Amino acid sequence: MNPPTPAASSGQEARDLLKSLQEKFPVFHEFKPLSIGIDKQLLAQDSGLNRRLLRLALGTHTHSFRYLKSMEKATHRFNLDGSQGSEVPEEHRQHAADVLRERARKEAERRKAEKVAEIAKKQREEEEAAQKQRAEKLNQLVQKFAK
Repeated sequence: MNPPTPAASSGQEARDLLKSLQEKFPVFHEFKPLSIGIDKQLLAQDSGLNRRLLRLALGTHTHSFRYLKSMEKATHRFNLDGSQGSEVPEEHRQHAADVLRERARKEAERRKAEKVAEIAKKQREEEEAAQKQRAEKLNQLVQKFAK
C-alpha cells in the first residue's frame, strides 16, 4: 500500500482544520458569508495556524454548495464573532449564482452521460444475449441434423 501523498495529507489536514473552525465559530457552521480578511481575524486569534492549510480550508469552505447558496442571497458579510461586516456587492452574489448554475449544468451533463452509457450497456447486453440464443439454436439444429 502506498503512503499518502503530501497533497492528500494536506487536503485531509485542511478538512480537519475546517471542521474545527465550524465547531468553534458559528459563522462557519452556519455557512454565513465571511468578511473579507477573515483569515487575518483567524490568525490574530491563533498565530500558530498554518497559513497554507488555512487557505486550503477557507477555499474548501467558500467553494462549498451551502456557502455559495448563502452568498447568492446574502446582503452582508460576517466577522468571526458573528457581527455584521461589509455589504455583499451584487457582483459577488452574481458570481455565486453563476458558479452554482455551472455546477448544476455539469451535474446534469454527467447524469445524462451516465444514462446514455447505461442504455448503451443494456443494449450491448441484450445483443449479446440474442447472439448467444441464436448460437444455441444453431447448435441445436446442427446436433439434430448431424444424427
